[in-house]
Amino acid sequence: MSGSFMARIGLAGFACGVILLYSLALLPPLHWLISAMVIPFLTLLVATSPLHRIGAMLVAGVLSGMLWAGWQADVRQQGTLPASLEGEILEVSGYLCDVPSTGSFSSVRFAFCVDRWHLPEYSNASDSPGLPQKLRLAWYGEAATTSLSQRLRLKVVLKRPHGSVNPEGFRYESWLYRKGFGATGTVRDLVPDSRSDCPFRCQYHGWRNSLVHAVSERLSGARHFPLIASLMIGYRGHMEPAHWDVLKATGTIHLVAISGLHLGLIATGAGFFCRRLLLCLPQGRISPSRLRGLVFLCVSLASLAYALAAGFSVPTRRALIMVVIAGWVLLGARKTGAFTGLLGALFVVLLSDPFSPLDQGFWLSFGAVSVLVVLFSLRLRQAGWLQGLLLAQFAVFAALWPILAVLGQSQVLIGFVANLFAIPWVSLVVMPVLVLGALVMGLSPLADGIVIKAFDMVFGVLWEGLAWLADMDVTMPTPGVPTLLLLAVVVMLALLVPFRGFRLATVCVVVVWVTGALVPGAPGGAQNMPVDDPELWVWDVGQGLSVMVRDQHQVLVYDTGPALEGIYSAVDSVLIPNLRELGVRRIDTLVISHGDGDHAGGLPLLFENFGVGQVVTGEPERVAVMLPGGSGVPVQPCAQRGSQTMGSLDISFWRSPGEAGSGQKVDSNDASCVLTIRSASSAVEVVLPGDITRRAESRFIAGQAQEAAGFRVVLAPHHGSKTSSSRRWVEQMTPDLVVFSAGYRHRFGHPHPDVVGRYLSAGSHILNTATSGALRLVWQQGGMSVTEARAETPFWIRKPESR
Repeated sequence: MSGSFMARIGLAGFACGVILLYSLALLPPLHWLISAMVIPFLTLLVATSPLHRIGAMLVAGVLSGMLWAGWQADVRQQGTLPASLEGEILEVSGYLCDVPSTGSFSSVRFAFCVDRWHLPEYSNASDSPGLPQKLRLAWYGEAATTSLSQRLRLKVVLKRPHGSVNPEGFRYESWLYRKGFGATGTVRDLVPDSRSDCPFRCQYHGWRNSLVHAVSERLSGARHFPLIASLMIGYRGHMEPAHWDVLKATGTIHLVAISGLHLGLIATGAGFFCRRLLLCLPQGRISPSRLRGLVFLCVSLASLAYALAAGFSVPTRRALIMVVIAGWVLLGARKTGAFTGLLGALFVVLLSDPFSPLDQGFWLSFGAVSVLVVLFSLRLRQAGWLQGLLLAQFAVFAALWPILAVLGQSQVLIGFVANLFAIPWVSLVVMPVLVLGALVMGLSPLADGIVIKAFDMVFGVLWEGLAWLADMDVTMPTPGVPTLLLLAVVVMLALLVPFRGFRLATVCVVVVWVTGALVPGAPGGAQNMPVDDPELWVWDVGQGLSVMVRDQHQVLVYDTGPALEGIYSAVDSVLIPNLRELGVRRIDTLVISHGDGDHAGGLPLLFENFGVGQVVTGEPERVAVMLPGGSGVPVQPCAQRGSQTMGSLDISFWRSPGEAGSGQKVDSNDASCVLTIRSASSAVEVVLPGDITRRAESRFIAGQAQEAAGFRVVLAPHHGSKTSSSRRWVEQMTPDLVVFSAGYRHRFGHPHPDVVGRYLSAGSHILNTATSGALRLVWQQGGMSVTEARAETPFWIRKPESR
């Protein structure tokens, strides 16, 4: 065995070790990993069998990768804000480490790198263990502006990194960890800090901020300015929801993320012009080897310059590494194969950034490059450009589909056509015009008008084409991962195996399968996946409420959580991915307790993705106008509903009648539709009271015959507000389990300490979605089994906490 072969085994093991670490629920102690490494290294010294040596090298690589990633993860976790400092007014000094941008509620949001904490306990950042060095901040108020000094001294109120945790869907807490944020918070006071020095990173971010402002000012008159800024300098702060909708619908979001495509084009262009210039020198003045070296240097410097101008983000750095290694393999006339170069790039990426496996882009970029390397190495060396483009796009589309499914993303069918059009247009037209225009603008400010017209022309073709494709209503259900993996293997074999009959058969099978998936299914095809035991899910939607109850194949959803247009929707982020993963295709009964935004958000989107049998609500007139037009779903008043059976569950509906004989209108919160769910097979009762206050609580208790329950679960009214959960309510209910659905350290302060104290005095066990994540409760004899989503999360997400 050659040394290079063993080195490749070690590099592959290192990559596997880094990736494997992120599948663990707990971070392994570093001394365990260090001790374990002794075994494979001793084996390498004494083993004579080639198989044993290969195995030992692989294990050594795996342990080395886990040790490296584990050490970096441990350092990052130690840089999280201590719980004792949450909610306190703290003073910090540092510098902006991204470009400030406008956010929701007229705020300005930015990342802030701290180099000094002004606390009595600590003198500076170097001897302040446990204090974060990077903060994600929001500045509210009329004084908030994006024109900030590079160095600042701030008064801030912080909290630990936190986000909703559900089995499926986007996890903000993972995103914060990946980006290195040790705390989030708001700015209370802000002043420039010119007395402190600005280190190199500070100077770079200051230069980038100036570049973004200068480009924004000079190109603001362009019709497609947001797209231009995204591709020219990697700044997407000007992008609007309409842009993201079109890019998402066409599967072309990668076009506005500076990645391998863009850096590859810059490298190719730089290499071409550099080589042409060097060939103009007198013959014999430069040797072929030196020519290749100079071209490689030119390619590397041009790629680095573009990466720095684009913000040097994680995807950009990853792409830069891959481009430089590809250039080293190609231009250095190395005998190293493409697969070895790809393995080397993977090793360098994970060595320089061991948190890369947490990025979806990491898997998609290496997946796509691996497919292209296999395809062009074994099949398309002699293919023409059109055939190569079609086959490459087809292979990448099929191969990335199972990866997207594992990552919880859907493949856009129209994206195949969109990328066939967009990638060549961006590669051959947009990027050359963009680079040439940027050079002209840098040389002559008088040419801005001509350059803007040229930009708008080429970007206009791109945008109009994508917008037209986005309007095409082509939907396709996503099969399971095994089916998609089989499809990807079959497609790759069809492209690589040199048998015409096999390829034709594969094409026929794929066409029939896609056609069958696009044809609407039979009426019975929208059945829900049945469950053996009744279960109830309380989703973690932040400051809001959403619950799902299901038994056998029937499903009831109680409230849909909050929604803020263009900012957040619990339906989009939580309900849709989780219901689909659980096999829910139809909601038999949708109960909207009342019409407040934190209970009835995102209704049109819910109807767009699921069939709904009926809607029951405490405010029928208010909720009816929230439903999408033409839904045809009846809206029934909760007060007239009475009760219904769902599998083995009996569900009773109640709504406060108001003051008897007074004609007084019920307050919106007190108009909440209250559900009482009982199981015929077990003495378990669940009460979902919405946002009722103490007044409605008294009416509910007086009007309901309280049956004895062996185990009672109560969702705390109004998220645990002090206006609810009166002493009489708590004493009458005496719940065994109380669930609060509230936001983490939200400004409303739910649940109120007095309310928590009353439930604890009654002997109730307390859970809060803010600290436990989504809750799954399963009906069992004599009680309910409870599962907290945070208990099943990987090591970088905080585990369940009390209250």
